[in-house]
Amino acid sequence: MSAKDSMKDYLAQHPRMIGAMFTLFVLLSQAGTVVAGTSSQVGP
Repeated sequence: MSAKDSMKDYLAQHPRMIGAMFTLFVLLSQAGTVVAGTSSQVGP
């Protein structure tokens, strides 16, 4: 059994985890944008 199949089986058994993972990925992408925006300097 591959890792992809085991993840698919896990998510099939725990459907609420799909929403939790989606929320986590959105928050991580937003945090990355905030960190990149605060450390950059625009202009001279």
